[in-house]
Amino acid sequence: MSNAGNEGSGGSVAKDSTAADRAEHGENLTETDAFIRSSVSLDPAEEYKMDNKRRGLALIFNQEYFFWRLGMNTRHGTNADRSNLERRFQDLNFEVHTYDNLKQEEILSKISQAAEVNHTDADCFVCVFLSHGENDYVYAHDGKIKIQTITSLFKGDKCRSLVGKPKIFILQACRGDKHDEPVTAMDVVDSEVHTNQVVVDAGVVHTLPAGADFIMCYSVAEGYYSHRETINGSWYIQDLCETLRMYGDSLEFTEVLTLVNRKVSMRSVGNCNDRSAIGKKQVPCFASMLTKKLYFRPKK
Repeated sequence: MSNAGNEGSGGSVAKDSTAADRAEHGENLTETDAFIRSSVSLDPAEEYKMDNKRRGLALIFNQEYFFWRLGMNTRHGTNADRSNLERRFQDLNFEVHTYDNLKQEEILSKISQAAEVNHTDADCFVCVFLSHGENDYVYAHDGKIKIQTITSLFKGDKCRSLVGKPKIFILQACRGDKHDEPVTAMDVVDSEVHTNQVVVDAGVVHTLPAGADFIMCYSVAEGYYSHRETINGSWYIQDLCETLRMYGDSLEFTEVLTLVNRKVSMRSVGNCNDRSAIGKKQVPCFASMLTKKLYFRPKK
């Protein structure tokens, strides 16, 4: 019996070796790969639930002036951005809270309070920063705050009532010290002419939070200047607000942002003290961790 067992074992090994040998010599064999079929059927058209009692909070932190020791320029034109955003988010049924020139401690307090609020009856949350930036930070009146410190407060393990709901962060600030050069496409588009002064927002902002249902909306691609007009406000916020006015309650939000990318990319620096900046360009970008389509349809 022992010998029979050994023979059986030896026969199996020989059979496997033969199959391997045959494959090595180019003979075509059919084998099976094990796989696990997902039991979840995903609907590509699925939308976020946006029929809660409230649309949600929209916080706007507007930084025009900075403590003199920081050496930061006054951000002329930012109040036009603030007013423009207030109108647009109110039109979309948000409860808008605007804060001007807050210090670090004050901003962190407002953000923490918002994260601790019960958002159960709200659709989503929006937070906007209009400021200078540097590396992974955005500037308050008296110093810089790490972007990830802010976004981490709204992750699922910290803010349970926003789990599965969109969390939108909009950042108007530079992300580097390069001007985007103009190039000519096959279809030439006339860029808009501006008569007021064009300046740039200093610094770099390029933090991405981990976690689903976040979307980070940046005024410019990483590494480049973000342009702001001293009267009309920043290019990005101007075009974002105009696009929201026209399509905010009908287009999917990432489609809105893509249109904004196109609109801003058609602009060129006109009137500017820095003559080397004349004709330079800008393109925004967004990083989406949304898991469904996002619409701001009118509340019934």
